[in-house]
Amino acid sequence: MNDDGPSNAQPHALSMTSYDAFAHEIMRDGIITDPWLDGAPRFREEPIILSAKEYAALTTAAERLGGVYNELCTIVRESPDLLDSFFAMTPWQKAMWGASQPLWHGLARADLFLTEDGIATAELNCDTPTGEAEAIVLGRIAKAARSSDTELHDPNAELGARFLAMTDALAARELCAAFGDKVGDAKPRRTIGLVYPTEFTEDLSLVRLYKRWFESRGDRVLLGSPFNLTRGEGGSLRLFETPIDVMVRHYKTDWWGERVSAWDDEDLADAEPLGGPLGATLEAQLERRVSVVNPFGAVLPQNKRSMAFMWEHIHRFSSESVAVIERHVPITSRCESMHGEQLRAQKDAWVLKSDYGAEGDEVTVGRVTDPAEWAASLEHARKGHWIAQRYFSANTDAAGNATNYGVYLVAGRAAGIYARVQEGPTDASALSVPVLVRA
Repeated sequence: MNDDGPSNAQPHALSMTSYDAFAHEIMRDGIITDPWLDGAPRFREEPIILSAKEYAALTTAAERLGGVYNELCTIVRESPDLLDSFFAMTPWQKAMWGASQPLWHGLARADLFLTEDGIATAELNCDTPTGEAEAIVLGRIAKAARSSDTELHDPNAELGARFLAMTDALAARELCAAFGDKVGDAKPRRTIGLVYPTEFTEDLSLVRLYKRWFESRGDRVLLGSPFNLTRGEGGSLRLFETPIDVMVRHYKTDWWGERVSAWDDEDLADAEPLGGPLGATLEAQLERRVSVVNPFGAVLPQNKRSMAFMWEHIHRFSSESVAVIERHVPITSRCESMHGEQLRAQKDAWVLKSDYGAEGDEVTVGRVTDPAEWAASLEHARKGHWIAQRYFSANTDAAGNATNYGVYLVAGRAAGIYARVQEGPTDASALSVPVLVRA
């Protein structure tokens, strides 16, 4: 990174009329239909412009982190006792891992921050990463508005093509001989089952985007939830009674298995595993009747205890991975491995994160939490479900906002970026911002 950092200056506040025009442009192609959140804008029109050097630094860090996670999965595959002794996995979680290993990755998003000490990561979301629709639509609008500047390019322009190619590669590896064994073979029209939590609306833009990508090349797409999955004649996996060839999974792994609240003073109403749908899917996958993207093996690296493993078992990693961990992953430990009094006394130095919390959910930042709430969090954090991660201070702009650079990885290689700006930790109220790269 250069000393000045990326161009992330805050523009003058838009009038409501100005934002209305921008919002209508966002909604034009029908992918995103909700440019407001609780009456406030969700997006910023002014882009962040990265230099080629800055973008390369972020993407290189993300790819190297992906390599560390892959090595972690290899380590656990060779020492399966760690599933119990370190990761405290439930029986259904172990079934997901066992049915998919060594596959865990297809599409991921590494959330990176710039600090005075370099690039730090908050997590690698390799289970059900989001933001693709926002990144693509915003980037396309920003580039079109600056079409005369030929040195600027949209880093997300090829994300869809890369995603489809990755899906084809996984399907060619997993499916039995229906379409041939080589990735390059011509294939007939496929039936894609897009499985997601249909009771929620937050990710409908992503569902519409995926549907459009597959349909643009002639695939048939069915939408449904895990409750609509069954086995059919001949062992096929069916969604609404229709056999599917590929299941695009946008339903979190921890929701498929046994569920328990991360807090010991709270019970969940729907704690039972989805045994029928999950069993049917894993059986069909093992028999190579269906390809699952992302693979269920993501249940392991998505668990934030993975970052604790990187530090507590750093001696198990290659020298290359050790260098990446020390450079980009904040010091992390399982909460039960640390003395409670240390966490209480060093409140401002630590961040508590649950094992499967995502998008800022179940994250307690000591520095911005009052002592009573911090003490209560430590008291009620369910044992075996929390990590403590060393706090890092992200660089901020003139308005006090930090930028979360979500670098997308497809098959281990950088394929785009989703930026969000916010004062304090990133959560659902962060402002999504377009990113362009100057050659």
